[in-house]
Amino acid sequence: MQLEVIGVGGGGCRLAAAIRAWEADTPQSFVLDTFAFDTDTDTLASLPETVPEDNRYRYGDGVNHGLNGNLQRGLELGTEHVDELERQLDAGNPSIADGFLVAIGLGGATGGGTAPALVSSLKRLYDAPVYVLATLPAACELEERDDSLVVEDVVADAADTSDSPATAAADQRGAASESAAEASDTKDTAGSAVAASNDGDTATDGITIAETRPLADENATQTLAQLEGLADAIICFDNEAWLKTGESLADGRVRLNEAFATRVGKFFAATGDAGEGRAQPATTPEAETIIDANDVARILGSRSSIVSIGYGTQQVDAPGGGSLLGLGFGPDIGPQLFAEDEAVETAAAYSAVETVIQKALYGKHTLECEAADADRALVIVGGPPAWLNRQAITDGRRTVESATETDELLGGDAPRPDGDSVFALVAFAGDTLRERLEERTASISSD
Repeated sequence: MQLEVIGVGGGGCRLAAAIRAWEADTPQSFVLDTFAFDTDTDTLASLPETVPEDNRYRYGDGVNHGLNGNLQRGLELGTEHVDELERQLDAGNPSIADGFLVAIGLGGATGGGTAPALVSSLKRLYDAPVYVLATLPAACELEERDDSLVVEDVVADAADTSDSPATAAADQRGAASESAAEASDTKDTAGSAVAASNDGDTATDGITIAETRPLADENATQTLAQLEGLADAIICFDNEAWLKTGESLADGRVRLNEAFATRVGKFFAATGDAGEGRAQPATTPEAETIIDANDVARILGSRSSIVSIGYGTQQVDAPGGGSLLGLGFGPDIGPQLFAEDEAVETAAAYSAVETVIQKALYGKHTLECEAADADRALVIVGGPPAWLNRQAITDGRRTVESATETDELLGGDAPRPDGDSVFALVAFAGDTLRERLEERTASISSD
């Protein structure tokens, strides 16, 4: 699949940037363009180079540093500016995209407020699925104040970002005109250098970041309700479940974004390109079973199903290059999908595939759930071709089918000749997962 990735709000913009950064380091391209939309100039300026400056856009008359959790105002802004944002997307390739990924932080007012209008508009304009990537707020964000993050070591560097080209470009294209003093305010940009992954984070005296989002849980619930019936599916990531003991969101946000981006990236990079005239370069051998856009749509659904992704990986010794046309047969278990000059022990290949599928099935998911919660599931196994044991993949699929208790299951493989690990992804989708999500959002405020 080839996708347009759109980050909205602080958390969404940073997640979109993380996805593009992950994709840039792999030969399997699935991102057509990456866009970042926000009401906060500083957030846009602080994004890495993976998001082109021309694709960063500030919107919202009279708003510059977020909405302070005012979701109602965010919804109004989304409705008011959705046509404006759509025009920005015209600079990319929306008409040939196989789908759209809209990344947001559920607890924020900017991303959560704008996403419903944007998703609705994308569905109206393009015949392609729109999948929302949604991060759930952590319980620590509801506390009155978190003064644990001291940023004395980055204040000097942050001051240098105030006159960055990204800031100037975003302001020039933005709806509101600001004074030069606001654009270069060192105190504000110091805060932006370590801006939190969600809207509403502020700087205090240029030294300490106060992460105050008392409405995050309410915003998350309301945003999910607004998206129901609009998004084809909502792929969730629970920040709270992924934080380490004693770790603040400020300390863990980069790691969490990378974890989510890795799973989303591995998933969509393993899908075939269904579009015309833009086939991906032949950097990998043909998969035995290709997962395409139609397969993804069949499993993720089109009625705002909640989706959780499980992922498992194991380092392996990649054999030397060789012919990809033959099949290597092991003495006991059966063939690998592809043969190589330097053979891999069949038992080792089988064990590696079995292990990563077990990790993806029963390990930590982006949204914690039981395998049996899934109404539909998709399993993908990838890695160096010689390690992709056909029998192990077949048996692994049966394991997933048994655990999920569903016959709506699809499976595929993703050969990676230059890879040094075997991996498996299991996407769980269905209405029962919505109950899990509702339980999680209800528990945020009580934690």
